[in-house]
Amino acid sequence: MRAVYEGVAIAESDTTIEVEGNQYFPPDSVRQDRLVQSETTSYCPWKGTASYYHVRVNDKVSEDAAWYYPSVKEEAKHFEGYVAFWKDVKIEA
Repeated sequence: MRAVYEGVAIAESDTTIEVEGNQYFPPDSVRQDRLVQSETTSYCPWKGTASYYHVRVNDKVSEDAAWYYPSVKEEAKHFEGYVAFWKDVKIEA
């Protein structure tokens, strides 16, 4: 699986985990140089609190287009720290 924004692969892995229709990428498969920490958070009753990143390629930025759970509830431990994408970031098989 690949996460692509503006023609640039932001993440690529054969070991993503699908949760609720979203592909979660292992942290070491994500290009951290393309992510900018956001102040945004959200809460899921069974996963916990998500933190967000803006995704940046050159002068293009997709705000809050990536999220992860830095500390999860027990049911979600298998993808703690993994990164998922949405908005302008396309997921390719």
